[in-house]
Amino acid sequence: METLRQTNTSMRKEGNYKGHLAMFVANIFWGLMSPISKNILSSGWVDAISLTTFRMVGAAILFWSVSFFCPKERVPKEDLIKLFFAALLGIVFNQGSFIYGVSMTSPINASIVATTTPIITMIIAAIYLKEPITGKKAIGVLIGASGALLLISGSNNIITGSSSSIWGDLSCLSAQCFFSLYFVLFKDLISRYSPVTLMKWMFLYSSICCMPFSHDNIIAIDFATMPVDIYMGILFVVVFGTFICYFLMPIGQKTLRPTVAIMYNHVQPIVASIISVVWGFDTFGYTKTFAIVLVSTGVYIVTKSKSRAQMESEKTKQD
Repeated sequence: METLRQTNTSMRKEGNYKGHLAMFVANIFWGLMSPISKNILSSGWVDAISLTTFRMVGAAILFWSVSFFCPKERVPKEDLIKLFFAALLGIVFNQGSFIYGVSMTSPINASIVATTTPIITMIIAAIYLKEPITGKKAIGVLIGASGALLLISGSNNIITGSSSSIWGDLSCLSAQCFFSLYFVLFKDLISRYSPVTLMKWMFLYSSICCMPFSHDNIIAIDFATMPVDIYMGILFVVVFGTFICYFLMPIGQKTLRPTVAIMYNHVQPIVASIISVVWGFDTFGYTKTFAIVLVSTGVYIVTKSKSRAQMESEKTKQD
């Protein structure tokens, strides 16, 4: 019996280790994606809509290729329809707004704004799922929102190569809103299928939606003379910033508590800040440091507050 208990404990520790590693690596890739995307877009070779399409089409090809080696899952027609609308919110509007925002703002700002996702999700869940907003949640939202507003209000109009734009920050913020809506509205749908099944359909739908709008822009790109570093940047965004991250996320979600997994979002601005300063895309001053502290504190408070299920469970025990 003791041996069995030790084995189970060992397996849990191994699972937690894999979960922490998966979330850490995924958020490093996402943190790197902001300055790399900025480098691609500022080069003038590729515009935002083209890069978004490359990301969607590339990920669709990779997920469909992998799906041939995975167990088959039947998806009913009604769920295929739902997946189309999930793709619009979770990929088309989300990734499109993010890439467009990065083209106008600094990578550091984009990554800081990305850490507001838990707060936005909590607000939407309160409205749609009737999750209670406790005093702790309200304080967390207020602090986090203060950080985001401080960052956005301190943004300047974009100038050659580096400084940020308020419209870019707002576009990145809207990307987080779209993703939060997708996460809350399609929560049940997401839980019914494997990541590969979900993503192969969602990225296929996203590719179909984007191609008509980006076709002329992509045709106009001079691929024959495009520098190697731009090719490598696009490859990173597609393979590491999209495909691999969507494989790593479920590992963390399955082995870690949500409050632990989501805290790894704060790796993104750290990574983006280091790379952006080294590459000369941005400077890191006191305002941005304080904004990170406010947003991180707000998210921490929100994720540590109790959910409706926890509150109902505690009430049942008391009764």
